Amino acid sequence: MSELLNPEAITALIRHRRSMKPKHFSNLPVAQSVLNQILSNACWAPSHGMTQPWRFTVFTGRARKRLAAFLADTYQGLVPKESFKSKKYESLLRNPTLAPVVIAVGMKRQPSEKISELDETMAVACAVQNMHLTATAFGLGGFWSTNVAATSDAMAEMTGLSPPDRALGLFYLGYPLGRWPESKRDPLNSKVQFLDE
Repeated sequence: MSELLNPEAITALIRHRRSMKPKHFSNLPVAQSVLNQILSNACWAPSHGMTQPWRFTVFTGRARKRLAAFLADTYQGLVPKESFKSKKYESLLRNPTLAPVVIAVGMKRQPSEKISELDETMAVACAVQNMHLTATAFGLGGFWSTNVAATSDAMAEMTGLSPPDRALGLFYLGYPLGRWPESKRDPLNSKVQFLDE
């Protein structure tokens, strides 16, 4: 067991993870074996009561164009005319075609609803983090998009979910076009307080 627990390697992986938008991806395909490992690791996230509420629908190939058309149409149907942004519409129509893999992220509610929706949503977030870290280990960038169309009831229905289940966005996955981006974080003491009595 101890050979699996290398704190330095885990720290390096966490700090190397990056959010990258689809426009920064190359068109290199993601091998099915890599995708399977990313999704399998997502399923090892913690969940209260072992409900395992995460659900994933994977779009590759031509299915990405179908997804793009669906997102753009859904956005147009949901947003009032005065709030409609043509740039947003165009990006929804384009982004799924720029990433070799797009994963719709969903949350399936426990039938009894004994576990709270918040707990279930946080469990799915942990699953997405597992995906993102595994993707990083394979040199893949990821981007979790939670726009109005990607989190809509229509998106949930399109991926086989129904109320009280929820669509929680899209996870874009791809190899970066250029160099791996740099990043930084605020100092620890600006985010954390320690109490001992």
